Amino acid sequence: MANQTEVKKYLAHWFQLGKKVVIGSKGIYLLPQPIFQGDRYSKEFEECWQKISSSASDCYLEGTNETIAELLTPAWEMLPCSRCLMPIAMRNVGMPALLCPCSNLPNWPNTELPNPRCPVTDKEHLKTICDRLLENLSPARY
Repeated sequence: MANQTEVKKYLAHWFQLGKKVVIGSKGIYLLPQPIFQGDRYSKEFEECWQKISSSASDCYLEGTNETIAELLTPAWEMLPCSRCLMPIAMRNVGMPALLCPCSNLPNWPNTELPNPRCPVTDKEHLKTICDRLLENLSPARY
């Protein structure tokens, strides 16, 4: 089952590639900028999420057919796309979604660009890098 945290992560990844959320009945397209502020989602992203949450049954990610409300039911989960490794919605039972949202992105996947990401805590990330570097500096033990 996809929970609210997983759906937000899914949307944040696709927002980084320029995909928008469509509120169908109102003809509104949402693409918050910036998506992150430090180690959390930005105020703009959270405001966008509130709009999506209030219209979830009428919202969907551009290039998909599943509404956000459907994705929040037990029938769906977020898994990596076999083509581009981006998170996509997959049904637990029954037929899978027809397309990955990457299907209409020109030049994607692009291995020469960094992949979209989740918010990162800078201190933790830098500590991990330092630890790896220190491991490489240690003399090999035989």
